[in-house]
Amino acid sequence: MRYILGFLWSATRGHRLAPWRSPYLLWRMETYCGVKMQQIHFLEFWGFVWRERGNLWRFLKWTAEMDRYAHPKPKAS
Repeated sequence: MRYILGFLWSATRGHRLAPWRSPYLLWRMETYCGVKMQQIHFLEFWGFVWRERGNLWRFLKWTAEMDRYAHPKPKAS
């Protein structure tokens, strides 16, 4: 869960209270579904999040797995 929150925190940098304005998230949505960034506003953003919540959850779990792989915990001696 910490990795998921870390990704969301990083992805919304500068727009944490209004994630639908985050250029990174808008770009990710544009490349995923083809809707132009300029056409994504509050309702479109949250509608997309609701429709794709299963895929988004799987993506967030995958990012956590990749982060753990890239930054393994040091082994105790």
